[in-house]
Amino acid sequence: MKFESFVAGSWQTRYQYRSFEPTLVNQSWTWEDAEISVLLEAANRAIGELNAFSLIVPDIDLFIQMHVVKEAQTSSRIEGTRTEVDEALMSEEQIAPEKRDDWREVRNYIDAVNLAIASLGALPLSNRLLKETHATLLPGVRGEHKMPGEFRTSQNWIGGSSLKDAAFVPPHPDGVPVLMSDLEQFWHNQGIVVPDLIRIAISHYQFETIHPFLDGNGRIGRLLVPLYLVHCGALAKPSLYLSDFFEKNRGSYYDALTRVRMSNDLVHWVRFFLQGVAQTAGKGRDVFRQILQLRTEVESAVQTTGRRGPMARTLLQHLYRNPMVTAAEVEKILSVSTPTANAIIKDFAKRGILVETTGQMRGRIWVFQRYLSLFVG
Repeated sequence: MKFESFVAGSWQTRYQYRSFEPTLVNQSWTWEDAEISVLLEAANRAIGELNAFSLIVPDIDLFIQMHVVKEAQTSSRIEGTRTEVDEALMSEEQIAPEKRDDWREVRNYIDAVNLAIASLGALPLSNRLLKETHATLLPGVRGEHKMPGEFRTSQNWIGGSSLKDAAFVPPHPDGVPVLMSDLEQFWHNQGIVVPDLIRIAISHYQFETIHPFLDGNGRIGRLLVPLYLVHCGALAKPSLYLSDFFEKNRGSYYDALTRVRMSNDLVHWVRFFLQGVAQTAGKGRDVFRQILQLRTEVESAVQTTGRRGPMARTLLQHLYRNPMVTAAEVEKILSVSTPTANAIIKDFAKRGILVETTGQMRGRIWVFQRYLSLFVG
């Protein structure tokens, strides 16, 4: 199928509304647009550079966790939550009561991402994996009664207050199993020649168009990107998350998806997607480079802490996963007394590693600010 001759689907009349029934995607894909080939080359090069850092950075999983937190915060922001990265790292009791609902949504997404990544070792990328991930996304938050872990059996819609005035109505629920089965086959079909980034560009569009769940489709659809790239071997670690690019270009993102459905303009969507991959991978590469430089500096600094050196290095390992800590948490992490924990924190503060952010005498929170700032903004 050529991008230029692609017909995205058809509108089917239902009772008092019309649903969009998308074309199946499990087929070969080609294109005439030269810009796509240039963008594909640039995106593959950026992915390769990012992946190189995943392979050479020691203890890479420590730093991947902060990528996951950033992804959870940004992807949830697209859906309307207002939790910041530093708040996502806090415990629930540290969050103002009026912000806890949003905080729980972000924390659920962190759990869902971690579950999906861990499950890839035992399960292939599949509808089963997406369902299990979705089941982790919704408990205790908005949408908890909307069939978590199951494809929808009723009609949903996007925009508007009802099916009558919706901006977009996805396919009828009766067609969801066939459409999602076709999409799953597309991920694994080795009998067709489709570059990996083209395959996931089409897959993300198709998933968002099918909208197979009653809630959480945006977050699962965006998570599908790194999951597929790890599944196909393009990335050794899940270090590429496009939510930041989509959030900063939200109008263009929704417009590009809509143009496929309304005007069959798959070329525009694929161009937009590849630009996002190249920009995001380049930014991720730069972050890893800055992490290595910062790590060298701070680990050199703690080498001069004398007999507390081993404890200092243990605390640094924790801070790479979560750069916010309290004195009570340091006590538990290092299994030390309160005076010893406070002494270590004071030493880290003197060396410019930790900064106190609350301005309080009690309940103080210390932040590895130079590290956290790499993931903010």
